[in-house]
Amino acid sequence: MKILPAQLQDAPVLSDMFFAHLDADPSYISHGEMQMGVGTGCFTEDGTLLSAVAPDGREKWMRYILAHMTAPEEAAVWKAVDDDGTIVGFCVADIEEDGDAPFGVVCDVLVSPTFRGGGAGGALLSTAIGWLRGQGVRDIYLESGKDNHAAHRFFEKRGFHHVSNIFKLDNNAFPK
Repeated sequence: MKILPAQLQDAPVLSDMFFAHLDADPSYISHGEMQMGVGTGCFTEDGTLLSAVAPDGREKWMRYILAHMTAPEEAAVWKAVDDDGTIVGFCVADIEEDGDAPFGVVCDVLVSPTFRGGGAGGALLSTAIGWLRGQGVRDIYLESGKDNHAAHRFFEKRGFHHVSNIFKLDNNAFPK
């Protein structure tokens, strides 16, 4: 397993991997995907949030990933490749400047289900943290879908702690 910088030509493979995962497990969709229009969230009558891929989500996600690949001072994307060169996972990180000091965000860590548990996720996350630290970032955050419990355990085992909750207004509860 190798961790390498993702290249522009990798974007379609990363997109296919990302959306195959979202289709199979909508719990991955967090407020970040909803805010950028990749995912949607609507509420049932009992207040349960139902997440889904937005109809134009692939187009919006492709713009997002390409922007992260072409701004090396602000963002980075890595891929995990197996011995035959197949991409089996990826990680996206960026630096945000809208706080007291610049802070890092691990935007996505995704590994194909058949390769989970083999160290790719940890290696991708370590690479992102190392890059962010190398850019002078002290504080690093990430967000995860509220029901993505396996990811929560993965991040907690690597030193991340739950610090807040994100809430979304049910637009039916407060009509326009």
